[in-house]
Amino acid sequence: MKLTAREKSELFGEGIVTVILLLLLNLSIYVLLDQMIESNPALANGIFQIKMSLAFGPNHIQFWSWGWVFLCAMLIADIFIVYWRLIRRYRQMQLQHVIYELHYIANGHLGHRIPFQLQGNMQRVITSVNALVDSTLKAMEDERRIERSKDELVTNVSHDIRTPLTSIIGYLGLIEDKQYHSKEELLKYTHTAFLKAKQMKLLVDDLFEYTKVRQPATPLSLTTIDLKQLLEQLAVSFELEARKKNMEIHTEINEKKIMMEADAEKLVRVFNNLVSNALKYGVGGKHIYLKARYANETEIVVEVANDGSEIPKKALSQLFDRFYRVESSRSKETGGSGLGLAIALSIVELHHGYLYAESNRELTSFIMHLPVNQEVKLIRSQKTKNKD
Repeated sequence: MKLTAREKSELFGEGIVTVILLLLLNLSIYVLLDQMIESNPALANGIFQIKMSLAFGPNHIQFWSWGWVFLCAMLIADIFIVYWRLIRRYRQMQLQHVIYELHYIANGHLGHRIPFQLQGNMQRVITSVNALVDSTLKAMEDERRIERSKDELVTNVSHDIRTPLTSIIGYLGLIEDKQYHSKEELLKYTHTAFLKAKQMKLLVDDLFEYTKVRQPATPLSLTTIDLKQLLEQLAVSFELEARKKNMEIHTEINEKKIMMEADAEKLVRVFNNLVSNALKYGVGGKHIYLKARYANETEIVVEVANDGSEIPKKALSQLFDRFYRVESSRSKETGGSGLGLAIALSIVELHHGYLYAESNRELTSFIMHLPVNQEVKLIRSQKTKNKD
């Protein structure tokens, strides 16, 4: 930290005043001791005997007088006192600068950081203050992001509910006003209203599930499951639907068993969402792959992949956002509420794991890392994050 010219002058002036005061004090003590010795012959004789008995070095050098001993001792003490006073004053100036910076930050300049590089505890204080401001800014940004997210949620839900609701009201209005010419036309109207109502129910159910699994305190019904058996059963359950899409589901698991602790019902929801997405959006694909393996003694890696069209790089990081769809419109032609991947991510995080996506011309893969036991909390590496 650099001192201003005024502070340097103040520090220099304080040093001069301290030196003058110490010299006056030394002189006063010297005069008083000298008078005391002169008025007391016995004390003077004792000092003389001590002086004569002390000799230093090979040449047996003796003290010239007690005054020189006193002056040397006072000089050493004075240097120490002046140094202590100046250092103390310098630290006070540092503290004043830090306090000024704190007031500047407290007045709303949250982008400012204390720039000083000091020594000892003061530097730890500065580092802690800067870290506190950073964490405060992050908390404020998170809060703003949550507010924006809530607004987007309300907007998206309103849009997705209003569209089928408008159709339901329209068709029921036609029926109410008897605007149909035959029983077949009446059945067509009621069937369309029924489909739109089912679409609304799907959205509401998914929204309820999403809000439920987003709560950190959501309980898990933990049991020990064989993940290999679960994935094989999943492949069988989707076999008929896959045939309709001219796709095949393959399980690629080399282990005899993959045992883990999990909430089976919630984990099945994750795999259902991922496989359903592969069937709906894996345009041009012929194969869906379910893979699982032990990464190590405490971690399992599961992959749901398909050889459909590639997902654009810019869309990969947004896939798990609520209501996000890769297609530009919010059309319901492909079905779904837009919450499937967000629900899957939340369930995986409830299991102390993490989920991400990779896509290239050959495969689009959704890869999740899950702990074998729920006592282990997996931390996603920065390297893996950068893949997104």
